[in-house]
Amino acid sequence: MKISLVYITMDSYAAAEILGKKLIEENLAACVNILPNMTSFYRWQGAIEAANETVVIAKTQGILVDQLTKRVKSLHNHKVPCVVAMPIEGGNLDFINWVEQETRT
Repeated sequence: MKISLVYITMDSYAAAEILGKKLIEENLAACVNILPNMTSFYRWQGAIEAANETVVIAKTQGILVDQLTKRVKSLHNHKVPCVVAMPIEGGNLDFINWVEQETRT
């Protein structure tokens, strides 16, 4: 079975904590890392914007990425939240097995 890292940005640390806990409680992620104080520059509606954001990295099964994405979108306050998944091709098999065990199928 494949696992994925899902990269998500949030507008605050508090919002990231709420999201991370929900993903764990709902078995959509086995683990969530929260990295505060990231600066983003982006174009939105024709203007270049800058924002202080918090990064959330969720570890989940590849088959749960769509469900996790839908849940993030339902909880997020942005119209177009950043939610992107990166499949894991290798690594510590014990960790990969743990992620699979901690997330529902």
